[in-house]
Amino acid sequence: MSVLALSVAASFLLALILGASAVLATAAALHIAFAIGVLPLIFGAMLHFVPVLTRTGSPHRLIAALPFVAQVTGVTVVLAIQGWLPRWLLHPAASVDLLLAAVLLGWITLRARRTIGSPHPGWRWYQASLLMLVLALAVIPLYAAGYAPAAVRLFHLHANTLGFIGLAALGTLPVLLPTVLRLPDTQAAPWLRRRLLPAFAGVVLLALGAATAWPLALVGAGCLVVVALGLQVHWFKTFGFPALLADGAGASLVAALSSFVLLLLVGVAHASGQASAQGLVIGFAAGFLLPLVTGALSQLLPVWRFSGVQTPERLEMRLRLARCGRLRAVLFPLAGLSFVCAQEELGLVVTALGLALFLVDLLQALRVPPPAR
Repeated sequence: MSVLALSVAASFLLALILGASAVLATAAALHIAFAIGVLPLIFGAMLHFVPVLTRTGSPHRLIAALPFVAQVTGVTVVLAIQGWLPRWLLHPAASVDLLLAAVLLGWITLRARRTIGSPHPGWRWYQASLLMLVLALAVIPLYAAGYAPAAVRLFHLHANTLGFIGLAALGTLPVLLPTVLRLPDTQAAPWLRRRLLPAFAGVVLLALGAATAWPLALVGAGCLVVVALGLQVHWFKTFGFPALLADGAGASLVAALSSFVLLLLVGVAHASGQASAQGLVIGFAAGFLLPLVTGALSQLLPVWRFSGVQTPERLEMRLRLARCGRLRAVLFPLAGLSFVCAQEELGLVVTALGLALFLVDLLQALRVPPPAR
């Protein structure tokens, strides 16, 4: 898991450098972040959280290898999009990712059925997330065949970002934030149980509406805005504003959820033809994914590196990772807004600054020595 955490940071940095310098096309650079960095990390996070949610053991080593197979497939996708490999390889690469998603979906479902008692409802959000990824990948052959390419591309875009990534994030945040704040939230499980159906319906309607009729996207975005804003209001009532911003990791997660709501509204503008797809996707990566990933890694990377009981080394590593978290919570959403408003130069500068702060903190955190034996 630590390898996946480091690779996602490296993928964002590479995507920023190679995209901004025009060494790679924008689509290829974005797929470095999404296909090589984010998708494998989400797979890995599911492999980490599902055993906890279902009270089962660690995954078999073959299942644990799925994120790394996805990374290799992601490299193929990037090279094919760039034209350095034959473009027909996109179809088999998408088929491999679809198979990986299906295997992970089956594994999660099997783990939930083996739970003694009732599993935590968070597992169903991962199930829904992977289903959206399967749908996003399943339409790629239609795009390759030239069947309604614009509509297929829009469906793939929204099903992948707001569907796969969005549902995985919304299913994790109600559990992760209380852990970050070290405060209980007795309503997290009931919230996850009640809000899955409207959230899933929202992403399906939004993806279909973006591809066919934008009023459907408006309805879908409305569902997601209600869900996301409801979670944010719940956090403010339960924990209070000072507690949410007192910790760098927590502030980053709150900022990510706020950016998610803003980008939903931009997504509606995109579906109705009022905003560019490129600005939306880059804004999503900078404004939502970066605070989400950096905030989550600030909490999870010390646990993955120093597994087992709490140690001073784990606490020190977390302190170093969260050091600039509150500043990043401002910079990354600002960068996302800049890209959405077509201020690309400003967006690049602010994104680079936020990434540099995280990488400095990450390097300092990795210098924490292991516990003395």
